[in-house]
Amino acid sequence: MNFPTEPVPAVLWQLRTQQLRFEHGPRLMGIINVTPDSFSDGGRFRLAELAVEHALRLADEGAGVLDIGGESTRPYAALVDEQEELRRVIPVIRALAKQTDRPLSIDTSKASVAEQALDAGAEIINDVTGLAGDPRMLDVARRSGAGICVMHMQGTPRDMQDNPVYANVVTDIHDYLRQRRDTLLASGIEPAKICLDPGIGFGKTHDHNLTLLGACRRFHELGQPLLVGHSRKGFIGHLIGDREADRMAGTIGVTLALVEQGVQVIRVHDIAPARDAIRLFRACRGQPTVFPGDPLPG
Repeated sequence: MNFPTEPVPAVLWQLRTQQLRFEHGPRLMGIINVTPDSFSDGGRFRLAELAVEHALRLADEGAGVLDIGGESTRPYAALVDEQEELRRVIPVIRALAKQTDRPLSIDTSKASVAEQALDAGAEIINDVTGLAGDPRMLDVARRSGAGICVMHMQGTPRDMQDNPVYANVVTDIHDYLRQRRDTLLASGIEPAKICLDPGIGFGKTHDHNLTLLGACRRFHELGQPLLVGHSRKGFIGHLIGDREADRMAGTIGVTLALVEQGVQVIRVHDIAPARDAIRLFRACRGQPTVFPGDPLPG
């Protein structure tokens, strides 16, 4: 009798000129919001110099990827025009490309911003619209050879939290990510370039978020690395019963649940505590973890 087997998590994400490998544990993606209005740290790193300093600190703490964004995607956020977004992110990416070997990710849904960020040294396009929001983005991704993160979002940041509804949140998002993956493959993008993100908090209720976070291992069936961004999000405050409470402990709790399910890229604001929690969690299971700067085991 044949029994169903657990899907095997992907062990590699091929970027524009670098690779991320996951044999020795997940990679942490550090968040650098060069914005005045992001939900958690808006305005703290608005100046390029402060953003670069913060990014380098995250790299020193063990971030394997640095994700730079110049337009908030929090619920009901205002749109940012192309020139303002470029003004915010390009100096940061250009400076970081000279000062760190960590791969840089541009968090944008605009093809022109992605294009100039890649020219400045970025390795990854992280697009909350799944490369569907700008008709030129697919071509930019294909021609550049960048790593691609395809995220699910129901609606847009302006309306995504109005009334999100699913027949089955896990099945619906699994099907969406499969379809987007297949569209990218049909366009000529290599399978190893594609990472998938179920989009925690993007057009989901608190219950939808928790259901998805508990079912991440199912998305390994799609054969791509998974990226999950849950850090400091509203469902954490809702679940602990205090929307004003510090959400770091809750973020770490979810992080360990993702590690247990083999999620390869975990996007967080606070790298050092996440790093330490993952290292100890995996050590208790006899699994050595290697973060950037660590010696390889053995």
